[in-house]
Amino acid sequence: MGDKVVLRNVKTVNGHAVDIVIAFGKIVEITRAGEASGSEIRDCTGLYVSSGWIDMHVHAFPEFEPYGDEIDEIGVKQGVTTILDAGSCGADRIGELRGNAERARTRLLAFLNISHIGLERVDELSRLEWIDVEKALQACRDHKDFIVGLKARISRSVVQRSGIEPLRLARVLSYETHLPIMVHIGSAPPMIEEVLELMENKDIITHYLNGKPNNLFDSQGDPLPELLAALNRGVHLDVGHGTASFSFKVAEYARKAGIRPDTISTDIYRANRLKGPVYSLANVLTKFLYLGYSLEEVIYAVTEKAANWLNRPELGRIQAGDEANLTLFELKSGKITLTDSEGEERIADQYIEPRGAFVNGTFTEC
Repeated sequence: MGDKVVLRNVKTVNGHAVDIVIAFGKIVEITRAGEASGSEIRDCTGLYVSSGWIDMHVHAFPEFEPYGDEIDEIGVKQGVTTILDAGSCGADRIGELRGNAERARTRLLAFLNISHIGLERVDELSRLEWIDVEKALQACRDHKDFIVGLKARISRSVVQRSGIEPLRLARVLSYETHLPIMVHIGSAPPMIEEVLELMENKDIITHYLNGKPNNLFDSQGDPLPELLAALNRGVHLDVGHGTASFSFKVAEYARKAGIRPDTISTDIYRANRLKGPVYSLANVLTKFLYLGYSLEEVIYAVTEKAANWLNRPELGRIQAGDEANLTLFELKSGKITLTDSEGEERIADQYIEPRGAFVNGTFTEC
């Protein structure tokens, strides 16, 4: 993309109208609306721009069922420029995932499943011998610029009789690799209090708004003391909507208690993309608008906040000299039915619709 492309009269989430000039895959100039010149003018009146959306929890290894999908189907085609595969692969197949990433338009990073078999099975932590520390360490050495953390799914159906021990082993591996852990929470055992006790600064609780009995809020909707203690230690809250892990009721408890998401993510894969209740990152963001969060808060959670967790601040800003890493989207008026993981429906009167994304110097229309 050598010619100067001007995104004319596009609006930032704080309401400022600007022109953004892109050449050779980089942002070369940002001016007031109507002032930039270039060889191609794209009228973006009515559109918002942000730095490229980052989805912190996806499953992008299509070879695995049920938790798999094509990278670009859940990436740039949905306006998402960076996705983080949340533990689809362990040490056995992380190299294949990286190979797939190199052929995709979407930027892909990964959490390494602490089980070397990954999601080849959905009870991947039920046998402790599947947690091969040496294999995991070697994978982290071989793919150190690709792996951003470790993933441990700590819920009853995954760990079975292994209980809390997989998370203890993940903690040891975290110390050896200096990588944080993303912890999937769900049904007990283990009890959520045991899980929280082992979490430290920069670790991620994903599915924090799930509606299962073993969740982070008591029967009155108040946050558990162990959750508050974990947040004080710097533990990060991620939505990870998924098929079974987002409840409007719990999300309302959380907002009332001031327990806000650090990052908003989908836990998307083929089935919940095509048949719901996830559909897309935009659909999940719309749910947070419905819950009363501002557009700035919602977009911040998938741009700057996510980029800062990754220690990649350039992915969360729009600045001349940086790579053109942008998402264009519209905030549309109209009734839309939103469904949570419990089957509960809410009617919203506005929704976010992605229109395109720039990543790696290439524009993809949504």
